[in-house]
Amino acid sequence: MQNDTPSMTTHVPLEVTPVERLPACGHFDDPIVSLSFLNNQGVYHLQKAEFKKAIGNFQHALQLLGQRFDPVRIAALGCQDDSCADPACDSKTCDCGVSRDSYIYQRREYDEGMHHFCEPIQMDMETLSSMSSNDEAAIVVFYNIGQLCLLRHKDEEATECFARALYLTRSCTRDSPVSPVAILHNIGYIQYRNIELEKALSTFRDALQAFRSTSHKLEYAATLNCLGVLYFHLPKADTNSAMENYANALSIRRQFYGNDHKDVGTTLNNIGRVHYIKGEYDLALVHYLEALRIRRSLLGKNHLDVAATLYNAGQTFHQKGDLSKALKYYKEFMRITVPKLGQNHRDVAIMLKCMAQIYHEQREYDKALTLYGEALSVGRAALGMHAEVASTLNKMGNLFYERGDFDAALEKYQEGLSVERAVLHSLHPNITVTLTNIGQIHKQRGEYSEALKLYKEALDIQVKSLGETHPSVAVTLSNMGLIHYQNKSYSKSLDIYQEALRIRRDAFGEDHLDVASSLNSIGLVLFKLGLHQMAMQSFLESLRIRRSLLGDAHRDVAIILYNIATIHLERGDEEEAMKCYKETLRVERAALGPDHSDVVLTLQYTAQVHRQRGELEEALDCYNEVLRIQRKNSTESADAAIARTLNNIANVYLQQGSAKKVVDTMSEATRIMKQAGENLDELRLTGFHKYGFAVLFPENAAAA
Repeated sequence: MQNDTPSMTTHVPLEVTPVERLPACGHFDDPIVSLSFLNNQGVYHLQKAEFKKAIGNFQHALQLLGQRFDPVRIAALGCQDDSCADPACDSKTCDCGVSRDSYIYQRREYDEGMHHFCEPIQMDMETLSSMSSNDEAAIVVFYNIGQLCLLRHKDEEATECFARALYLTRSCTRDSPVSPVAILHNIGYIQYRNIELEKALSTFRDALQAFRSTSHKLEYAATLNCLGVLYFHLPKADTNSAMENYANALSIRRQFYGNDHKDVGTTLNNIGRVHYIKGEYDLALVHYLEALRIRRSLLGKNHLDVAATLYNAGQTFHQKGDLSKALKYYKEFMRITVPKLGQNHRDVAIMLKCMAQIYHEQREYDKALTLYGEALSVGRAALGMHAEVASTLNKMGNLFYERGDFDAALEKYQEGLSVERAVLHSLHPNITVTLTNIGQIHKQRGEYSEALKLYKEALDIQVKSLGETHPSVAVTLSNMGLIHYQNKSYSKSLDIYQEALRIRRDAFGEDHLDVASSLNSIGLVLFKLGLHQMAMQSFLESLRIRRSLLGDAHRDVAIILYNIATIHLERGDEEEAMKCYKETLRVERAALGPDHSDVVLTLQYTAQVHRQRGELEEALDCYNEVLRIQRKNSTESADAAIARTLNNIANVYLQQGSAKKVVDTMSEATRIMKQAGENLDELRLTGFHKYGFAVLFPENAAAA
């Protein structure tokens, strides 16, 4: 939409065309007075949400002006004298016509500053007398009908009215009674809430161009804010452009309003969201909390826009890991919204899911499951078959997966997949996530063929939607490679891992953590194939990348060191193996603490190397440290792992010839094993247990 130079149309002096009959309230001798009265009565009824009466007044005003608007369509606009069905909406900020994307929760029904020019226009006598043509008066009436259409969610009719008003303004030889900027704002707003973001950007840019000949700085700031919102909501957010427009809008608004104004609060909230999606959580909180202060002081503690900022701040605390503060803000959001929106509302369902996630992360599974169940119930009541319902089902599946209840997890994932297939397009990425999660369960059960079938289906979707070289394809290939590895199909596994490595190197370059992960996986396969030198090269390259990117004190560095130690041990180089195990222990203790389960595993293998080398006191030191950690961490009265460690200690005593210590230690191991209900045949006084190679692929957690 171009801001064309007004054409040199000849203007007809204002001549109100008489009509045969006016409403009883509209009989005036002067048709100009009748026009003003009809318009203003229409505005009055519009503001009271009496749409039928309002449209009747506006229709008669158009007749007086000799303008036509489809009588069937205009009658339909007033077919019900009710307000928006959503109790959260009001006549000034109603956005409930917005198409909603539940996976990226955009609270567009809350104030983002997108509907700045939302008031209908009164036509006083001074304004009317200054008009030079019927066209100028018609601009006001069409504009007001457009506002009515917006409230009735008749976007096509609204666009037509605003377009006709805009056309008439461009025919004016002097200032229009309604500015082109106001009309363009409303057209852009309609495009925005219908997710026509590129069209909306073009419209608001046209509005910005119209300010070249105006000094209305606050309207200019409103346009900048709207542009910022649109850049933020693009499928690939243009955060730089969004921030530039927001910053300029904020500067102007503070210059004219000071720091404590509603529009300042709106822009601060919008800026906070840009920082949030950039991962700049501290900066996001600074802006959210200032916006919250302003909104609470001006709007009161129970306003929906206060709730929106509470949600944003809570989400930011959640990302920062401050779960207690996040939960506090989420609960305050619920306190405000439930009385206003009702229990069975989409936003309530989303917040219940957010609260459940906090308990989920805190491993308070029962509380989390209760809230997920409530979120599912509310989501189904509010939305029916909807992607948000699928999201909640997948979260429940994740919880059951983490608890080891694979049957329940599978049930929820399959329910979620059914919903996703019904409401999302066939190549949607969420479907691939759910397929992967279901495949993960089959993998855990050892049902490798079924797992591969699901991974292949996910891969097919990714290749079609993203292309063969997308990094997400490499993730699914890695999952398939792991299945073949666990199924001892090492050659197939190697081929797949090498393809994943090629994709990742092309996408990220040599020095990337995903490249290091693929190199580690390839090293494991090469080890199983007996290609120890090649495996060592792969591990060393992975170690170099991880050290350069993560430093020395990181678990992933310890994993590679451990694997390198195992190759040295396989080659019979116990000295080098011991050096690597000790370095692994140092890194693990620094990264994870002295009592982590990874430390236990490394100590156990270090002890075995000491035993093989005849260093029995050193082996005992390692086993006793394992025993200390296990007893400290155990939550069971009888822990079979402790019994097995005592068995290992007894075997060292046997090698030392300490018969009494052997008997005492084995007696305690046997007692614990019996209490734990385990098979006593596991306890043996014999030679060495052969060391094992730790398959240090991270266990693939559920992805949704």
